[in-house]
Amino acid sequence: MSYESFELSDRKKLILKEIVEAHIKLGEPVGSKYLMQEASIPYSSATIRNEMAELEGLGYLEQPHTSAGRIPSELGYRFYVDTLVSQYDSKNREASELKKMLSVKMSEIDKILENATKVASAMTNYTALSLRPRPSSITIRRYEAVYLDSRSYLIIMIASGVDSVKTRNIKTQFDIDSEIISNLSIVLNNSLANLSINDINISVIMDMESSLEALSKKDAKLCAELVSVTIKSIYETMNEMGSEIKFEGVNRLLEYPEYKNLDKLQKMISTIENKEDIIRAVSTIDQSDDETKIFIGSENMVKIMDDSTLIYKNLKLNGKTIGAIGIIGPCRMDYSKVLSTIDQLSEEISHLTDLALPSGKEREGEDEQ
Repeated sequence: MSYESFELSDRKKLILKEIVEAHIKLGEPVGSKYLMQEASIPYSSATIRNEMAELEGLGYLEQPHTSAGRIPSELGYRFYVDTLVSQYDSKNREASELKKMLSVKMSEIDKILENATKVASAMTNYTALSLRPRPSSITIRRYEAVYLDSRSYLIIMIASGVDSVKTRNIKTQFDIDSEIISNLSIVLNNSLANLSINDINISVIMDMESSLEALSKKDAKLCAELVSVTIKSIYETMNEMGSEIKFEGVNRLLEYPEYKNLDKLQKMISTIENKEDIIRAVSTIDQSDDETKIFIGSENMVKIMDDSTLIYKNLKLNGKTIGAIGIIGPCRMDYSKVLSTIDQLSEEISHLTDLALPSGKEREGEDEQ
């Protein structure tokens, strides 16, 4: 269900906003009495209860058990984040403290990001992560495409520059056969072997489509679709292989009742320690996009995070992505505070890296090493 299908009244929006913010603060179901007394909503108890019931029927609220108040659903959090959340008004003390914590003399992006991760965790009281992509130094020296069935195939990638072999099981929405997959192996090795991610451009992709069509004698549309899904998977894999991710404040998860289930907590910590699933998830985010991304509950690609929110922002310098910073916490997150902190960190890091990094050709030279 999408909230875009409904136009909520101003009254419903107000009640939903107050319930979300009260639940973030209290961690408990919110009832009409609280809204009247503490949130000072100017409606009768009966009116508030009716509106809450309607919001529940529309999917914005949930009732944990009979006679309890309501809590926000994923849809409720999503509506709040997209339409209701107001930016956290940082106190001057906090803003200057953030600046002080970051303004350490540093000349390496890695150290800047490491420090920023500590700041983000301390300022928000959630788990923070930073990602430093290094895809330009990664190349694949050999590819193998293996036919599995009429709707799936396997890509095996043997990397240069890192001691790694990666496999991707790719499922298609169209029919394939063993012949076209065998020819795909030839095309991949002829066209992509030893190319970096920055060298795989539209011209290379169009040549691959033409080569596959000529070898396979297949329909041009089928060849283009097969090359497209293959390139997407290769791109994601090369991003993962070249990325470094660091976490700070994992122990802060223990402070929230959402992570009191020991089995789930252990799986969450294991996922963080393993890193690959989270790297894979964030590597799919468009690196050219500098908008803050918010993944609530089941919107996360990592299944164990279906009760969590990931807020993530690419960091840019002179139009180039140099890394990313993110926050992981419960869906019942203080979104205004986190979004404001991420934005401030992003601005401050851009300033710091602008001072710390060499410019122009010197930076390009570093990337080629």
